[in-house]
Amino acid sequence: MIMVKNKEPDSVYFLKLVLYLIIGAQWLRITKSGLQIPIPIGLIIGILFARTDHFQIDRKVEYAILLVAMFVGFWLPLGLEIVIR
Repeated sequence: MIMVKNKEPDSVYFLKLVLYLIIGAQWLRITKSGLQIPIPIGLIIGILFARTDHFQIDRKVEYAILLVAMFVGFWLPLGLEIVIR
């Protein structure tokens, strides 16, 4: 008996990559009297999504996109900033 895996369309694959890129770039920055604590909240959420994905693309690709997005998001003003006074 031949088992055929369900292949997802290219548009779904591309959409998932874009979503991982957007999610991975999100940061939570907590600022208190000049001290800034950056937390890569998008990376944490992205890893949880990647682990529970039903139509899994190669997880290494998902993790690589999340890491690249995380580093790009660190230097860009993306995400939330909480200022404590």
